[in-house]
Amino acid sequence: MVVTVVPMPRGATVPDFGGLSFEIPVEAVAVPGGVLVTAENAAPGAGPLLYVHGGGFEHRNPPLMNRAAYLFSKATGRPVFVVHYRLAPGDPYPAALEDVLTAYRNLAGPVYVLAESSGGALALGALLRLKADGEELPAGVMTWSAVTDLAITGGSVDDSPRDPVGRELLTHLIGQYLGGAAADEAPQSPLYGDLSGLPPLVMAVGGAEALRDDTLRFAEKADAAGTEVRVEIYEDMVHVFQTAIFEEDNPLGRELLDRIARWGRS
Repeated sequence: MVVTVVPMPRGATVPDFGGLSFEIPVEAVAVPGGVLVTAENAAPGAGPLLYVHGGGFEHRNPPLMNRAAYLFSKATGRPVFVVHYRLAPGDPYPAALEDVLTAYRNLAGPVYVLAESSGGALALGALLRLKADGEELPAGVMTWSAVTDLAITGGSVDDSPRDPVGRELLTHLIGQYLGGAAADEAPQSPLYGDLSGLPPLVMAVGGAEALRDDTLRFAEKADAAGTEVRVEIYEDMVHVFQTAIFEEDNPLGRELLDRIARWGRS
């Protein structure tokens, strides 16, 4: 396992969402199960990127997601499919996981997967289901601030005072998502699964976030099982900081997009 600590570049800032522009220069095309966003430089024959958004299993912000998808498409040269999975509490587990699996199976490979926060639990859970069913796995998977342990046993949950995400919020969101399913079983809680034989993983996490241990423990277990894992710890950052800094004129945002480009074009 390779672990890289990424310091805050000189001149970088983390703005709030109020300062972001959600306009993109291409159309976000509604398709069954989600939205397709293709940047001007995306190669027609390039395999797609499946984007599994966060939002605590209960929420989505389409303008923010479409903006992120456009930047991912521009960085990787791939069309991006943003899956609109069903949301809790109206549709608890396994509805969202099944929707992510359907979206993946409908894409022509090689497929890359990028997932954030609660979407990380869905993407990693989908990997476990695909592997168990003997299906083709993605070419690569990148997660940011992934939820991997729905039993909330990581020590960082109670030791990250700067992070707005805490145990009370996680307990509420995870409880209504599970709808009575076990919190310490896979695939809904990926940390508890067999992590051998997975595709290469890149797992990014903030150094000051409550879910830091969700990434680190999953990565350690996957590495011990023989899966190739690279961990990137962004110094002093809190949960899903990445979403607010994807601006090419922000030094940290530019570095993140460069890292996504290298991963998605490999």
